[in-house]
Amino acid sequence: MSARDFLFELGTEELPPRALPELERALTDGIRIGLANAGVVHGDVVSYAAPRRLAVLVQALAETQAEQQIKRRGPPISAAFDQSGVATRAATAFAESCGVTLERLGRVTEGKGEFLFFEGSKPGAATAALLPGIVQASLDAMPIPKRMRWGTSDAEFVRPVHWVVMRFGHETLPVRILDTQAGATTRGHRFHAPQELAIASPADYADTLRSKGFVLASFAERRERIREQVLARAKVLGGNAVLDEALLDEVTALVEWPVAIEGQFDERFLALPREVLISTLQEHQRYFAVENARGELTNQFITVSNIESRDPARVRAGNERVVRPRLSDAAFFHEQDRRHPLHAWRQGLDSVTFQAKLGSIGDKVRRVVALAREISPLVGAETTLAARAAELSKCDLLSAMVGEFPELQGVMGAYYAAADGEDPRVAAAVRAHYLPRGAGDALPADPVSIVVALADKLDTLAGIFGIGQKPSGTKDPFALRRAAIGVCRIVLERKLDLDLAELIGKAVLAQPVKTKDTAGDVLAYLQERLRSYYLEAGYPAESFEAVLATGTTRVLDFDQRMQALAKFRERPEADSLAAANKRIANILRKLDAGEVPSKIDVSMLRADAEKALHSALEAVSSAVTAKIRAHRYDEALATLAGLRPSIDAFFNDVMVNDPDPALRANRLALVARVRNLFAGVADFSRLPG
Repeated sequence: MSARDFLFELGTEELPPRALPELERALTDGIRIGLANAGVVHGDVVSYAAPRRLAVLVQALAETQAEQQIKRRGPPISAAFDQSGVATRAATAFAESCGVTLERLGRVTEGKGEFLFFEGSKPGAATAALLPGIVQASLDAMPIPKRMRWGTSDAEFVRPVHWVVMRFGHETLPVRILDTQAGATTRGHRFHAPQELAIASPADYADTLRSKGFVLASFAERRERIREQVLARAKVLGGNAVLDEALLDEVTALVEWPVAIEGQFDERFLALPREVLISTLQEHQRYFAVENARGELTNQFITVSNIESRDPARVRAGNERVVRPRLSDAAFFHEQDRRHPLHAWRQGLDSVTFQAKLGSIGDKVRRVVALAREISPLVGAETTLAARAAELSKCDLLSAMVGEFPELQGVMGAYYAAADGEDPRVAAAVRAHYLPRGAGDALPADPVSIVVALADKLDTLAGIFGIGQKPSGTKDPFALRRAAIGVCRIVLERKLDLDLAELIGKAVLAQPVKTKDTAGDVLAYLQERLRSYYLEAGYPAESFEAVLATGTTRVLDFDQRMQALAKFRERPEADSLAAANKRIANILRKLDAGEVPSKIDVSMLRADAEKALHSALEAVSSAVTAKIRAHRYDEALATLAGLRPSIDAFFNDVMVNDPDPALRANRLALVARVRNLFAGVADFSRLPG
């Protein structure tokens, strides 16, 4: 089967930089999936993304689909033929739609009926005819929250479209995509090479843009070029670049032809906190900061230009001129803030609304202080310090610095608390109570920080759930998912023996608005986040369900059970014992709760297998119960694994539901005892076996 390379390029106005990697992935995946669904074979798929373009190169794309196998079910026989056996219009129409005569149709029985059936094949369609639909479907499915229209066109995309390239080998496909006629020419850099550039073949795309257009079309190649240039420029300056990966991605999405240029600012600004400098340089200017050998910030920075200037000194001066007022503002805000101690803003929080039904931020702080006092003894934190840290935790929200740099909330509060002479643990907690700020972020370490972090997150969860604004879909304005994951991670990874239900109850009780279901809803929400945590760690979903069924709400205890269960499931007895527990659960499920006997009458044990099982249970019950009470779940399960021969023999030789009611009741009590022993660790009936 002959094949050609295929190139699709969409040329636009500058695309949203932070969304560019996702747009690239979505377009590429969409085309790849579309080709797979159409049954068109191909080689490697290469993607490109730059500020003004998205492109996909499909190598060795077959010129036609593979032969299509067709299986179609037609009308039921009762409708296809009348009582005389003459074909009805329903039968002939089905045959016509399949392109065959009535005699070529077969019959198939499905469910309770018999139907006409066609099975055959047809030649594959030309790939060139399929590509426009595949590309359009991929564009339509891209994750664009808000599409725009431009000019008088009805086409919609994230940014206005200026050109389209659709090359299948040396053929230009004559189609319109997003109301733009496809052609064979691309465009280079907006300033270095604004003219149209002919693409000789799809395979020449990236090289043509690089050599003639001053564009590095590959996101990965451009990113690596920026990394190398920034590191090399920092080395020339005698320092090391602070390479933030998110900043590297954003800069890569902003430039087509990267050129690193150094700059500097007044040394007096180095007196500002490190985070202020980093935020100014990275968040506001997209500059890379530079450290010295001791890890201290210097007054130098590196920016990445999108042009190869004939006068780099002028570009450098322009960048220095832009950053100077930013740093001057930061210095002014810092000076203004330091005229008052941090706690001076506490009263002002009463005038700032947290949520209309939940009161002010000052009200929230009072609730967090009270909850921190209750949590402190549970984690070994000094109550006075935890309460003080909670009292100061939100004060910096009214500072001029956080007003200008919202991302520094907590950070500035910690600096100001330390400057005021607060206990170092209090200052640390003001900063750390926001942790973790995202996936994989660090956790608070000191007990005082842990207390305030938990209290703040639990208060937010309890309050927002109490007013009925739980997250739905992608809407989560109060970041409840992050708060819930933070609670789970802190308790789990810091190995805190805390009862989630108890903590949630305390938090809900303090809320001005709540319902009888609020505590249960918050607990269920946290358990869902806990489920995600374990699944991402590689634990099977059925293991989580088995432990969840025990009703334990102590996270550390939950974790111990999960680990013991994971270890047990590696044993050769695991599947057999899980199957036995399923069987017992099915037997007992048919009975009402009061119908399951609690006592075993030894005198009524008739069969050797049931006697042996009873003896085995007697031998291990006390030890297993003691180990479960001591949370030595792995040891308890290791002991229970020894019951497998007795349990297997019992189910092979003994009929539980004996016709004799007394005998049946005694045997039900025996299997119920087996189930109860295992249920002390997890519900084994939920495991595969």
